[in-house]
Amino acid sequence: MATEVSAGGTGLSDALTILGAAGIVIPAFARLKISPVIGFILVGIIAGPYALGALAPAHPWLHTFSISDPHSIEPFAELGIILLLFSAGLHISFRRLHSMRSAVFGMGAAELAGCAALIAIGLLIAGSSIPVSIALGLALALSSTALVLPISGVESSVGKASFAMLLFEDLALVPMIFLIEVIGGHADTNGLMRTAGLGILVVAAMLVFGRFALSSLFAQAARTKNPELFLAISLLTVILASLATGAVGLSPILGALVAGVLIAETDYHAEVEAITAPLARLALGIFLITIGMRIDLNALLRDWPLIIGAAVALMTVKAAVTAGLLRTAGVRIGIAVEIGVLMASPSETSLIVISAAGAAGLLAASETGFWTTVTAIGLMVTPLLAAAGRRMGRGAENAAAGPSEPASAAGRTVIFGFGRVGRMVADMLREHERSYLAIDSDVDTVREANEQGYTILFGDVTRPELSDRLQLGHAAALVLTMDDPVQVARIARRVRGWVPNLPIIARARDTRHAAQLYKAGVTDAVPETLEASLQLAEAVLVDIGAPMGPVIASIHEKRSQLRAQIMSEAELEAEPTLGRMRLRDAAQPSSAGSKRSTPAV
Repeated sequence: MATEVSAGGTGLSDALTILGAAGIVIPAFARLKISPVIGFILVGIIAGPYALGALAPAHPWLHTFSISDPHSIEPFAELGIILLLFSAGLHISFRRLHSMRSAVFGMGAAELAGCAALIAIGLLIAGSSIPVSIALGLALALSSTALVLPISGVESSVGKASFAMLLFEDLALVPMIFLIEVIGGHADTNGLMRTAGLGILVVAAMLVFGRFALSSLFAQAARTKNPELFLAISLLTVILASLATGAVGLSPILGALVAGVLIAETDYHAEVEAITAPLARLALGIFLITIGMRIDLNALLRDWPLIIGAAVALMTVKAAVTAGLLRTAGVRIGIAVEIGVLMASPSETSLIVISAAGAAGLLAASETGFWTTVTAIGLMVTPLLAAAGRRMGRGAENAAAGPSEPASAAGRTVIFGFGRVGRMVADMLREHERSYLAIDSDVDTVREANEQGYTILFGDVTRPELSDRLQLGHAAALVLTMDDPVQVARIARRVRGWVPNLPIIARARDTRHAAQLYKAGVTDAVPETLEASLQLAEAVLVDIGAPMGPVIASIHEKRSQLRAQIMSEAELEAEPTLGRMRLRDAAQPSSAGSKRSTPAV
């Protein structure tokens, strides 16, 4: 009885440790505006069996804050992966899967085979045996579905190509494990054929059942107007699907993905996605914490040059192979480079294959621990790889575009940033037959805008040399529409120092941001939230019966108060317009000159 209580207590303690850590890291890193991925893994390292968990036997009070048994975390890791793949499946439909079949079985197969072959050759050169090289090549060639898809999504050019390759890797997991068992001499060919046959039947049954039953179940839940019932049906679906695929020898991950796809085919997928989103974020945290718990600190401190060297070499090979194959398939160089770098790290399923290789007798315990640590470190740096991939992709696009000078901005209104605000400004300039030139650093945005007839160039507006090449001193005006307060203020300050007389109109978030922009030297700052709020208040007051005259007067009074506030904070000599021209300005001829606000000297 004492043993049972202890086990139960340990299980509860492990759950509280993981969930408590997730509850701390998510809000803390969100407040710091830092990706929580690194934070989760660091928490896992600290609370795991190789840090505080190793000290727990000598200090019993640490049991509450640590996990001492490495195997006890495996159910949590599996649960996290299952929920993440379910969430990814909610964004996919059968039509999309059918349209992606050539990419999945073409590019996906080529990417996995190419990476595995080169990694195996590298290990052979390093002195590993042929069986070990093949097993590790297959394991380390995999990329992280659980981390890549939340970063890239499945809608963008990067996300679509990444998802196709990742889906093939998930489908190839069972054959890979069987191949490792063949190499290790433990394979059962009849078992593989039975697994394949049962797997096809189970997946087919899930598809048939899902098409006819899920819509009815969710319809009944919708009639009750009970969100908890939506959540219960969703979790029941993903758990049953995972258990079904796991029972026939397939990966439970595949079942979770199929469950998400089935719900995506219903009319209720948006509601399910909204209800399960917090659970998916928690699942990501649980998964990452369990990854951190797998890192052996003693081994890392002892062999860190080998571990870091192996991780860097592995990611370099995978990035080069993936980017090269995508370029061969006709993908733009910027997208190819970004995907290659993003998918360079190993996968959570790499840990499964490495464990299978160890169980088959191909890897010694020390080798299994070494490559597990390499995999965990690779997963830890995946968000950094994503950021580096975006920068490298832009750099590759710039290099491919050649050294040609961009069109001159002379006599034009230059628009930095071409999102919804920049596009609206360009539309109005075209309406009034005014020349303009837009600049944006997103290659997809630039390509789409060019196809629609906008005058736009690719460029990184944060680079000072771009302003020189554009000849901003001869421009009619500069419009800053980026949704980055720090970047907008920095660009305004820099351009104002170079071109003292250039009209600079900037998008501001609120009055405080507007005051900062006026200090930076903008001619006009338009606080979008302020004007929207005032117009909304005006509409509400009129619609509920307030007299129009007093309403307009109060709106003008409120705007005047905010003008005075900005004028004081920004130390302006003249009153700002707040995005709406004053009557005395409108009454003056254009030749008389503008009385816009100017920064105090």
